[in-house]
Amino acid sequence: MPKADQGISPDRYQFIPRTVIFLRRGDEYLLIKGAPTKRLWAGKYNGIGGHVERGEDVVSAARRELLEETGLSADLWLCGTITVDAGDQNQGICLFVFCGEKISGELKTSIEGSVEWIRVQSIVQLPVVEDVPDLLEKIHGMQPGDSPFSARSHYDSHEKLVLIFSPDHPIMDQGIE
Repeated sequence: MPKADQGISPDRYQFIPRTVIFLRRGDEYLLIKGAPTKRLWAGKYNGIGGHVERGEDVVSAARRELLEETGLSADLWLCGTITVDAGDQNQGICLFVFCGEKISGELKTSIEGSVEWIRVQSIVQLPVVEDVPDLLEKIHGMQPGDSPFSARSHYDSHEKLVLIFSPDHPIMDQGIE
């Protein structure tokens, strides 16, 4: 479909695609503690990930970010997507949430921060990016092949993150194929 037919208008989001990856090893997840020099989430734990670069698909971007930030590769699967209202009138972020297992490579630290295996039960005791506990709770019981979740997030008038998961109804259950 040509650009003129894409339906771009000020009342619709224009998404910036990003990935976040949570590697899983039993009840532990590999998280990155943001380097003290980071502009955002310095000293806080987050999943591994980043921007999808021009010419990349989201899975390739997730694999690249994982390798760059940890030195590891893994079997990844899509757990869900989050529409993030970035506060701009027509720009938003589409966050692709991946989980991974069957890990290979040698763990390393990057300029982004240090990486650590953290037990899921310990997450609430750490300084984390706001949505990490909710995301880990959502994906902890998921397995490859499970239907991905859909969610949206925004900040309320008190600058508190609001994360809303869509009802757990796979698309096929609603008659859409």
